[in-house]
Amino acid sequence: MGPVDRGLRSGRFWRRRGAAAFLAAALLAATIGGTVDARRGAANPAVITDWNATMVATIVTDAGKGNAEGIFWYSFVQAAVYNAVVGITHRYELYKWDVRGPRAASPEAAAAAAAHRVLLYYFPASATRLNNAYTASLARIPNGVSKRQGIRYGERAAAHIISLRANDGRTASLTVAPAVQAGDWRPTPPGFAPMLVPWLSQVTPFTLNSPDQFRPGPPPAISSPTYTAEFNEVKAFGAKTGSSRDAVQTQTALFFSDIAIGALQGALRDLVTRRGLNISDSARLFAAADLAGSDSGIAAWDAKFHYHWWRPVTAIRLADEDGNLDTTADPLWEPLITTPPYPDWPSGLCNLMAAVSNSVTRVLGDGSIDLNITSVAAGTGGVPLTKHYATAAELLTDAINARVWSGIHFRTADVVAAQMGTQISNWALDHYFQPTH
Repeated sequence: MGPVDRGLRSGRFWRRRGAAAFLAAALLAATIGGTVDARRGAANPAVITDWNATMVATIVTDAGKGNAEGIFWYSFVQAAVYNAVVGITHRYELYKWDVRGPRAASPEAAAAAAAHRVLLYYFPASATRLNNAYTASLARIPNGVSKRQGIRYGERAAAHIISLRANDGRTASLTVAPAVQAGDWRPTPPGFAPMLVPWLSQVTPFTLNSPDQFRPGPPPAISSPTYTAEFNEVKAFGAKTGSSRDAVQTQTALFFSDIAIGALQGALRDLVTRRGLNISDSARLFAAADLAGSDSGIAAWDAKFHYHWWRPVTAIRLADEDGNLDTTADPLWEPLITTPPYPDWPSGLCNLMAAVSNSVTRVLGDGSIDLNITSVAAGTGGVPLTKHYATAAELLTDAINARVWSGIHFRTADVVAAQMGTQISNWALDHYFQPTH
């Protein structure tokens, strides 16, 4: 055999040996990576729904924020939980953060630590509830390095959100303009309370560039045919007594009177459980829905504070002063449900329902929302009523009608709000919560 032949054979030998070594290394990496991925996949997604329920109990039951302010606080928790989970699983892009967690860390431990830290920071009076829930969460996770790393990373995720939301304008003191002419909002009966949380109109949004990014145009002029038609509609169908509503319309109105803050979160918990979403997808759904929902509230309050438009109860009782010859006053008129203490334009409820339902539609990706929502107010004989909504369109149709039949909104305020909420949700999901590349 000559030198050339030996060289050729030697080259083939080393190429074969190199290829074998490369294959072995690839198999080893795949095995290690598969072990990590299996550990991530084994993380119990119930930690997401468990802490969502604890969050609602803390904010609504303990802190008494079962109103328009409630979902604003939800977003602090869901943003931290989302970052804590996807920073480890790498399934989705982080929310306003660039610190990834250890690849072998427990996303389950991270989620629990993040939720616990955020809630305890803002709601220390609920320490007993929160500490008990945290102990229960950690007890379900095997001890070890993965658990410890997850806890540390979850605490970092919580600290980041707390720092990010510092000085965001919440609880700022704002002066609400007094009513000086027809169309101006004023406190409504029976409590005549001042505007609730006016600071929400100027607080820093979670995903939007500014509170007025999707501000709608003004409400219909009092002299317009649209205003006249909507005035007469809500006067006839929204009255507490002597209404033109049928029983189904009354039930629909009541259904949407108590589902926005707590019941809607329960429906989301039921959804991710029935659909079997993993821990990453569960965290993403709650973050997308609640952060878009929060921004819908901020945007609604911006417009409410800006336009300062009166509620139907005021408009109907003072119709003799509105300059419209086609509206007739009824000084004793009352709506079916008590009017909330803030202006009409646009509807906060319809804005929220659109933002949440559109977010769910986009996250699920199959055109559905598949939500089972339960209302106590619409139930009979002490038995709550649960309704299934297959699509966002079905939900929004009922929500828009409900606020008119409740006597607390003019119809256009609901329609415009639904459009806003959809735009806000699309913006949020176009800019955040995207799959990693």
